[in-house]
Amino acid sequence: MQVNRPPAQSTSMILDAFLNPDVPDGVCPRRTRMQIDLILLAIEALDLGGSEALLVAAKDLELQSIIKNRVTLWRLRATNPWRRNSQRRPLTLEEAKALVIIACHLARRLTVVVRQLLLAYDQLLEKQLSPDHHLRLSRYLERFRAHFRSRMNPKRTAVMAYNDERLNELALNLLGQLLFCTGTSGTQRLWSSLFDGEVA
Repeated sequence: MQVNRPPAQSTSMILDAFLNPDVPDGVCPRRTRMQIDLILLAIEALDLGGSEALLVAAKDLELQSIIKNRVTLWRLRATNPWRRNSQRRPLTLEEAKALVIIACHLARRLTVVVRQLLLAYDQLLEKQLSPDHHLRLSRYLERFRAHFRSRMNPKRTAVMAYNDERLNELALNLLGQLLFCTGTSGTQRLWSSLFDGEVA
């Protein structure tokens, strides 16, 4: 007996849930490309298997038509102009949507960890203590700094400006963004925030 199963949600349906911002040539602005890559960098700093988790998520979410393999993922992330081997190719809206969907999917899995780290940071601020006084937070910040320095081009003026203190601030701000995208309609809200000030 043949059983009629509902069709799997297609990639196009998943991507169509996002509004297309009115950007020139339908490609992502510089700041959007940088922000997406930094959010993924924060996820990698939180999860020791973060790089592999991005590829697994692409498969689980049926986004392999866009993110086919590790090389494709690297090329998309290398559209961040701060990268050591930055690619001059554009990042299309479709590609950006796929990366945002993956980031939010993984952020939801890390919700408890993100909340714990942000709570720990608030408690340290109240006591006027540095992040070094909390082992897990300190390790996250250390990994984020290491990832940033190993992957970003140290010759770029903007990158050179990031000393340890500024990198810690960036890493903590990204934790806030990850928490932001775990809430109701978080994926769509994150997507919209990436184009704030970029759309005429």
